[in-house]
Amino acid sequence: MPFIPHTKANVEEMLAAIGVKSIEDLFAEIPANLRAAALTNVPDGSTEMELSRLMQKRADKNNQGLCFIGAGAYEHHIPAAVWDIASRGEFMTAYTPYQAEASQGTLQLIYEFQSMMASLTGMGVSNASLYDGASALAEAILMAVRSNRHSKTRKILMPTTVHPAYREVVNVIVRAQQIELVEVPYDKKRGVITSEILEGYNKDDITALVIPQPNFFGALEEVDELTDWAHQKNALVIGIVNPIATALLKEPGQWGNQGADIVCGEGQPLGAPLASGGPYFGFLTCKQEYVRQMPGRIVGRTLDLEGKSGFVLTLQAREQHIRRSKATSNICTNQGLLVTAATIYMSLLGPEGLRKVAGASHTNTRALIEQLTAIKGVELAFEQPFFHETVIRFNKPVQDILEKLAEAGIQGGYILTDDYPELGNALLVCATETKTKEDLALYKEALMKIM
Repeated sequence: MPFIPHTKANVEEMLAAIGVKSIEDLFAEIPANLRAAALTNVPDGSTEMELSRLMQKRADKNNQGLCFIGAGAYEHHIPAAVWDIASRGEFMTAYTPYQAEASQGTLQLIYEFQSMMASLTGMGVSNASLYDGASALAEAILMAVRSNRHSKTRKILMPTTVHPAYREVVNVIVRAQQIELVEVPYDKKRGVITSEILEGYNKDDITALVIPQPNFFGALEEVDELTDWAHQKNALVIGIVNPIATALLKEPGQWGNQGADIVCGEGQPLGAPLASGGPYFGFLTCKQEYVRQMPGRIVGRTLDLEGKSGFVLTLQAREQHIRRSKATSNICTNQGLLVTAATIYMSLLGPEGLRKVAGASHTNTRALIEQLTAIKGVELAFEQPFFHETVIRFNKPVQDILEKLAEAGIQGGYILTDDYPELGNALLVCATETKTKEDLALYKEALMKIM
């Protein structure tokens, strides 16, 4: 809130109206030992002018440079119309559409979003979104446990090629619910999980297999083979996908003979900027047969008594609407504003536009990798097709290389030494459609000087 209009007289008048002498009296019922201590390290309030200058001074320290990082947050071109429309008052300030007759615009937008995501993933139904991609994966796992009546173990195969942050979030959410997350190693030459690796779990009772496509290394998993293996064991398949890549690759609903059962992911590539770490939103789609186990909300289309088309909240099995113990989830929500931007983004680009973005991103990454691996001391880490990011390895400390690239105005990639120390001096590098030939050449020239 940029401006608080209440004067001292206003406050005193309101306190008098409710029969209270001071604001502190409003909190008298809270025991003293539960109250927060005084904020002794917070300085006195600044004037508006002083605060504006301080914020500008700190903002000037940001040096974005050319970004080749990726790793779950991607720099794509966002048409100006996306946020110009999304920032309109009726979208920016809209609340949850509980009252359908007064919320037809919001409900229709969510309905269109659901339709687009179901089409993009090749699934029967989509919900209205979740917090982010990591929590969406956690919800998908909980959903799989509720849905798979064949399995008694609550055992989930989680490849180590899934985003490390996602695996950490999932562990925090599901570990107290007697769900076992079994880490599946990857093939060191290809950077993917293989059927040979999965053979080690042939005798296990598996509830679900998580398949990232592309995986955290940017590599393309053998989704058909993995999906069929899981279904032969009566396990469900949870696909976690990049929505831009899905515009170009085989949709999860067509994986293997039966398709994935549940699909989730991060929606940030669909019109959300790299705004210092968020906000983002998660999407979740599934086969029609599992719809009643889906967390969150679903908007449906119907006809009113006069035969006119209208939109309503159809399924809302969350704790706000039913008893907490009966809810499919107690932490899910829909990210309305980000979904609005994503819906506008997908509407503007259309299927062909999304394919062009995906194709240009892949082409740029291939060109970048060809140039970088031509430098002595730089090599490709995996022998596997990739989408728009992949792993390269150096014969020098990668942290030093990144620091020197930053000095040249280049954010060179995501360092993997902490998450995957077995890869050595490895860097995850990404290029999207925003990069030009000049940008790629600048990266190559800077890295050549460093190496």
